[in-house]
Amino acid sequence: MQMLEKISKFAGNTFALWVLLAAGLALYAPDQFTWIGPYISLLLGIVMFGMGMTLSLGDFKLVLKQPKGVIIGVLAQFIIMPSVAYLLAKGLQLPPEVAVGVILVGACPGGTASNVMTFLAKGNTALSVTITSITTLLAPLLTPAIIYFLASEWLNVSASAMFLSVVKIVLIPIFLGIVVKIIFKSKTEVANGVMPLVSVVAIVAIVAAVVSGSRDKILDTGLLIFAVVILHNGLGLLFGFLVAKVLKLNYEDQKAVSIEVGMQNSGLGAALALAHFSPLAAVPSAIFSVWHNISGPLLASYWGWKADRLKEKEELVKETVEEGQAS
Repeated sequence: MQMLEKISKFAGNTFALWVLLAAGLALYAPDQFTWIGPYISLLLGIVMFGMGMTLSLGDFKLVLKQPKGVIIGVLAQFIIMPSVAYLLAKGLQLPPEVAVGVILVGACPGGTASNVMTFLAKGNTALSVTITSITTLLAPLLTPAIIYFLASEWLNVSASAMFLSVVKIVLIPIFLGIVVKIIFKSKTEVANGVMPLVSVVAIVAIVAAVVSGSRDKILDTGLLIFAVVILHNGLGLLFGFLVAKVLKLNYEDQKAVSIEVGMQNSGLGAALALAHFSPLAAVPSAIFSVWHNISGPLLASYWGWKADRLKEKEELVKETVEEGQAS
């Protein structure tokens, strides 16, 4: 079990590398991965089940202790990313299916990888976990509603059908995970040590399935969608940080909100796109899955390095002061 936990930790730390490798292989040899397509919802359900097994009342106590940060983070998640997506779709006059796909990924809750990135960035990890948990639980209501109001001008959107899909893919697996944790508490604590490995394998498989199934569309429109995804992700990270700063959250909270807003549950976006629209509508989510696992670690590494440098300077100043007092 310890070996599995070590492998799980290694897989989590090198997550971006596996996503990139899967995407590259799926583009090069799509026939080897298209069989995964029918299992995307199941794979995402496994990830959500794992999330349910890690949830605890402690994840939600922050709502009472620091309601300001939680409320700002949740509102920013469901306002900034969908709004930026809509403006990009209109401003760049994106084709209907691409426009819906961009709005779809923008309307999804925060991704679980954001918690790891916030930790690496020396941000408020507890705040990130709380925001992810709440936005995920709100997704069955808010994600279909946002898509209906923002994307209906391009394609027909059935909010009720999408609501049922999100309930099946997100809410039921999380609920089952919570139930299993309550019934088998001691055993789930051991299982949680290997859940990051399971989640990495599932998400990498989802990326490979979506990329392989949409290979031709990606090659035809890849540059356009890639540019839109970079803008979408970058503006989400920027506006998330600025909103938190303007509303006077502390620096650690600003980093948490920024990463939480910029990193999406793009696997859910891909699953909903394939179920309700088309393979082309899933392409933005597929590319987002790859890109935010590059931009997120880069930003987290910079913020983490900056925090370490600041800590070193503070320790140096403290040592200098203590030496002066001793002399």
